Amino acid sequence: MDKTLVGKVLHYYNKAGVAVVELSGELKAGDRISIEGGESFEQAVESMQIEHKVIPVAKKGQCIGLKVANPVREGYQVYKIIG
Repeated sequence: MDKTLVGKVLHYYNKAGVAVVELSGELKAGDRISIEGGESFEQAVESMQIEHKVIPVAKKGQCIGLKVANPVREGYQVYKIIG
């Protein structure tokens, strides 16, 4: 399994289950990602938002709201799984 770093978690909203991720690479809805920190898990990108608007693609340099399956912490790394 190959993976490439696409961002890091800046903040986590516990009630909403949403991580604020600063992107260092492009991310699309449907991509498979691995979130790694104290604990690691994989999930598909189901919902991304910028300023409460759902977007299909996010580019390098953007900060997005990403719905996550498990709680995360500031500083966790987000990797896109390739292949």
